[in-house]
Amino acid sequence: MSEAKHNFNCVIMSTFEIKTHQIGRTYSKPHFFILNKGLNSGNPMKKPCPNCFVLTTQTDDALQTLFYLCLSLKIGRYFAYYLKGSVIPFITINDCSKVLKSTDSNLDSHREQLQKHIQIMNHIQQKEELLKENLKSIQQLKVAFAQSYFAQGNKS
Repeated sequence: MSEAKHNFNCVIMSTFEIKTHQIGRTYSKPHFFILNKGLNSGNPMKKPCPNCFVLTTQTDDALQTLFYLCLSLKIGRYFAYYLKGSVIPFITINDCSKVLKSTDSNLDSHREQLQKHIQIMNHIQQKEELLKENLKSIQQLKVAFAQSYFAQGNKS
C-alpha cells in the first residue's frame, strides 16, 4: 500500500465484498487479497496466490482501512480461532467476513483510535519492508563477497 495520507476514518461496514479469487481474474474496484489456507490464513496480500480471497471496496480509503485492519487481526491471531482442518488449516470465506464485519461494528465508536492504530501499523509495515530489502541486500553482498574470494583463487 502506498505511503500517501489516507482517510482511515471512513465507514467500511457495508462497503466491502469478499469472494474466492479465481486465478487470472482482474478486478476494477480497489482490492487486496487474503490468504485462506495454512497457518498464515487471514494475512492480507497485495498480490494474489492460488489459495486466497479477494476483498473489493468502493474507495481507496476503505481499502487502506480494511487492509491494515486485516493485518492487525492477523498479527493479533484473531483469525486463528476460526481455522479448520487438521492437515492444512484454512479459514472459510464466511468466517473471514464475519471477523472483519464484527470488528468493524465493534470499532464504530472508536474511529479516531482506529485511525491512529492503522497509521502506526502502516508505519511499522513500511519499516518491515525496508528491513527485508536491507536483509536481501546484505545476503547479496555476502554471496558476492564469497564468490569474489573464490574467483581470485585465494591468492592472498
